[in-house]
Amino acid sequence: MVKLNVINLLKETGKTKYWLYKQLGMSYQNFSRMINNQTKSIRYENIETLCLLFDCTPNELFEITDD
Repeated sequence: MVKLNVINLLKETGKTKYWLYKQLGMSYQNFSRMINNQTKSIRYENIETLCLLFDCTPNELFEITDD
């Protein structure tokens, strides 16, 4: 299963979920689903924004688990 690694990136950078929510400008419901890995898709523009905010690549943004 592919999972979004945002919580770990937030911890590493010392940022909060609220900070990220404000940066992305999406509804809180969609934001919450996305960071809690409860969504089936993520828009390319959100992936790009996350990579720019965390100064990372998509490889660092996602992780593959055995779940």
